Amino acid sequence: MKRPWVKLLTMLVGILVLAAAFGFLWVRREYAKMESDDPGVWEPVIADFEAEDRSSPVPRQAVLFVGSSSIRFWNSLAEDMHPVPVIRRGFGGAKLQDVSFYADRIIFPYRPKAIVLFAGSNDISGRPNDKTPEQVAGAFRRLAEQIRHRLPDTPLYYLAITPTRSRWEVWPKVQRANRLIERYCRTQQHLFFIDTTRYFLTKEGRPNEDLLWWDGTHLNRDGYAIWTRILKARLLKEIYGQP
Repeated sequence: MKRPWVKLLTMLVGILVLAAAFGFLWVRREYAKMESDDPGVWEPVIADFEAEDRSSPVPRQAVLFVGSSSIRFWNSLAEDMHPVPVIRRGFGGAKLQDVSFYADRIIFPYRPKAIVLFAGSNDISGRPNDKTPEQVAGAFRRLAEQIRHRLPDTPLYYLAITPTRSRWEVWPKVQRANRLIERYCRTQQHLFFIDTTRYFLTKEGRPNEDLLWWDGTHLNRDGYAIWTRILKARLLKEIYGQP
């Protein structure tokens, strides 16, 4: 007969093995989504947003934060931006075309007072299906025009793609995409490019690890604090007229 502690240990090992297997499958599924150019892979996530809207109405006259996982993981967004009312609609490894595809469901219904967009980092990430900087800038331009057509007076703030350790090899391409997007923003009304690059590089010109998660891709609390400091003051002044 096995001793009680042996049974407990066996059970714990079994649980850990199952958890690891499920974790592996989840990561594999998420990477498969990021490597896909089919916006339909995000349908379940968008449906969840719509269900959330039905159960918990979003604030009126809010700033919509939309984009990829860096928006999704900004769990302290409402607290960080207070008293600015916010709506958070970030999903997984979304690309610019994904945000554009679902704009009728995750942007326009809210009629936001302003939009903050962070997307494009998954368009150039070192994968076989990467876009060129010109294609990324083109995708942003199409999304901006889509928003301008439906919400002509709504300001759109584009957060520059940040330098990260995990994608450092494609940083020259990302820089060019950022420059092209910034150049386009300067020619348009209600379109603003928020260049945060210098805040996320060390004095040696490398990604600042102190501002990133262990994965070398996503922002940690200190990284989000920088976004907060840059954005909050502008939103309060430019959107809500506060000094």
